[in-house]
Amino acid sequence: MADRLPADPLRHHGDREVGEGLVDLAVNVRVAQPPEWLRDVLAAGLADLAAYPDATAATAAVAEHHGRPTDDVLVTAGAAEAFTLLAHALRPEEVHRGVVVHPQFTEPEVALSVAGHRVDRVLLDENTGFVLDPASVPDDADLVVVGNPTNPTSVLHPAHDLRRLARRGRVVVVDEAFMDAVPGEPESLAGERLPGVVVVRSLTKTWGLAGLRAGYLVGDAEVVARCAAVQPAWSVSSLALLATRACCTPRAVEEARLAAQVLTVHREHLVRRLAHIGVHAVGPAAGPFVLVHVRHGQDVREALRRRGFAVRRGDTFPGLGPDWLRIAVRAPEVTDALVTALTDVLAQRSIV
Repeated sequence: MADRLPADPLRHHGDREVGEGLVDLAVNVRVAQPPEWLRDVLAAGLADLAAYPDATAATAAVAEHHGRPTDDVLVTAGAAEAFTLLAHALRPEEVHRGVVVHPQFTEPEVALSVAGHRVDRVLLDENTGFVLDPASVPDDADLVVVGNPTNPTSVLHPAHDLRRLARRGRVVVVDEAFMDAVPGEPESLAGERLPGVVVVRSLTKTWGLAGLRAGYLVGDAEVVARCAAVQPAWSVSSLALLATRACCTPRAVEEARLAAQVLTVHREHLVRRLAHIGVHAVGPAAGPFVLVHVRHGQDVREALRRRGFAVRRGDTFPGLGPDWLRIAVRAPEVTDALVTALTDVLAQRSIV
């Protein structure tokens, strides 16, 4: 791995960090494969692949899950498609000032830029724990994109602060791709009908569906309708629609809730073990990953690779530099092995 920044940093993602023989702590997909019951659902759907996809049932399942009318829902080929649809539905000539709150997932800015939007950035301050101050968003911004909990900081912003961003003539896009990793989802806006507010959700992380591409938009019906108007026909596969329905059932929602509780315990173990060796995570963390600051971060990352661990570089996120690293939460035995390797790396005088 070269230490220099990628040619297009905004298009660099955790999967680029992973290599053969490395323990993957760079990607935030939480399971190695979908659970058996979900694999059975998908396998049963193979017999119907000759038919064109119909999103009606999946749309209804998402709407019921969040207590919304179906007009408030659009099923998408993952969260990435949702950002692309928003960027094209909200035309540049209509958006006079688009703002992306950073550091956060970079695909929303990429999508907006490709669609011809001018993008301004609001950079959150590490000295305040990367917590959003709604007053930092310019009053004249008519499009605002923010993550919650935010990738890569793992910060969970209070819902009341996000509600303060909503105002007449403004579209607020909240990336909740990791919200199902938060027990009870207390700060989610997905169940609230707020004018101009659209929430993006992903099924990738909790259910091991990165290769299937499954997600959705839920929010202001007018904005959702405009996104639907620019969505290519049949862009969401039949299998992704089946997965969406299955993951919105009460059984699946309860399974996700229990998994979030286990994740919380595993994350606390990771944070505690890192703190024991003098590496402190941004906190309180709420996602399936933590963000840490270490001196000579590039060297640390490369040294960890040589010891068999891939962690996510932070310098491709606007507002962060090379001494920031994102570490995925894994089972305690994986964390313990990482901390042992990191202890060895930090003990070297060339790194410290």
